[in-house]
Amino acid sequence: MKRILLSLVLTFIGLSCFSPFESSAESGSKNVYVIPIQKEVEKGMHAFLERGIEEARENNADVIVFDINTPGGLVDAAGDIGQLLDGVETKTVAFINNKALSAGAFIALHAEEIYMVPNGQIGSAAVIDQAGNAADKKAQSYWLSAMKSAAESQNRDPDYALAMADETMKIPELGIEKGELLTLGSSTAEKVGYSEGTVDSLQELLNKLNLENATIHQVEETFAEKLARFITNPIVVPILLSLASLGLVVELYSPGFGVAGSIGLASLLLFFYGHLVAGLAGYETLILFLIGVALIIAELFLPGGIAGILGIVAVIGSIILAGGNVMQMSISILIALCVAIIAMILFVKVFGKKMKLFNKIILKDSTSTESGYVSNANRVELIGRVGTTKTPLRPSGTVIVEDERIDAVSEGGYIKQDVQVKIIKVEGSRIVVREHK
Repeated sequence: MKRILLSLVLTFIGLSCFSPFESSAESGSKNVYVIPIQKEVEKGMHAFLERGIEEARENNADVIVFDINTPGGLVDAAGDIGQLLDGVETKTVAFINNKALSAGAFIALHAEEIYMVPNGQIGSAAVIDQAGNAADKKAQSYWLSAMKSAAESQNRDPDYALAMADETMKIPELGIEKGELLTLGSSTAEKVGYSEGTVDSLQELLNKLNLENATIHQVEETFAEKLARFITNPIVVPILLSLASLGLVVELYSPGFGVAGSIGLASLLLFFYGHLVAGLAGYETLILFLIGVALIIAELFLPGGIAGILGIVAVIGSIILAGGNVMQMSISILIALCVAIIAMILFVKVFGKKMKLFNKIILKDSTSTESGYVSNANRVELIGRVGTTKTPLRPSGTVIVEDERIDAVSEGGYIKQDVQVKIIKVEGSRIVVREHK
């Protein structure tokens, strides 16, 4: 029995000594987080990258690889992402898995190391507006400064970064003349120090970084993040707001609350939901929107119009604050208002519709004669009868008709007392007479 107990104790001690060794071996393995930067760069991407980087930091990642394949996107969104990458303490590697153009090139330049696939491209980073034209000088100046700073932050030659965004730059050794934007292929990028190497795949990249045995963590977008990125797209935003305004306008001209109103409300909810998930809007914007709606409803019951004006301002202000970009959101709201106005004109002028919303709170009944409502007895039976003036008519006075005193007015002129007159018109209590000859 003693031998059995001794064996168990020795076994336990042996396992206890072995376990730390195993843990240490496991702790020696590297952690690599791969975060994709795909499709267009927009405001919603920032929230996704922030979550991925935070997840990597919490799990003590050794390297963060950004798998980049993007045609570019919004300048302000790229600027925010660049600041996010600058604050990352973990080693960052940009893996250009096809192309990193425009805003994508700017993001890639913030990584400590850049690797490209054989046919990869980086560059072509001129600033253009939503119409596809060159941006104004102020925006171009900001972007050129940002591109230069991004290159210098990782000790890269800033001239190549400037040539990617400025058509006036010349790079003779690469055959780039004025009027051209620089786009680097994988071999040229490696030659000028804008790439640390060319690899065929992510696995080959890991081998080159001596991370072939590392634990790979793929950070994927959640459904909510994908939806937020779609909703915050600058093309989708005016469509959502236009659907919201159109739905609510149709509902104004429809009895009850139906499909159109539901679509309008759903569009507004999607707009705020997407911007909340993307981190562009806080709950204060949603509260401001609800306050605006409450004020507009209150305007239906309060005189003056002040509540309605404040409500409209609050609603528009909440949408602009939620969007982040004042100019972009102002244009989107203007488009939505134009859609609403055109819809109202069509309903009134073309379809002859009237607003149904206020039917229950506006009194539409009238006390017309046709409905049997009269303020006085309408004595049309007196027309054609002859009487005598009891008093002079100047032009009003008293007339005796078959021993009945009647208040009457002359047709226009003065009529003396004790003169025969004929009743020619009866309008309610007004009886008109003319001198009878």
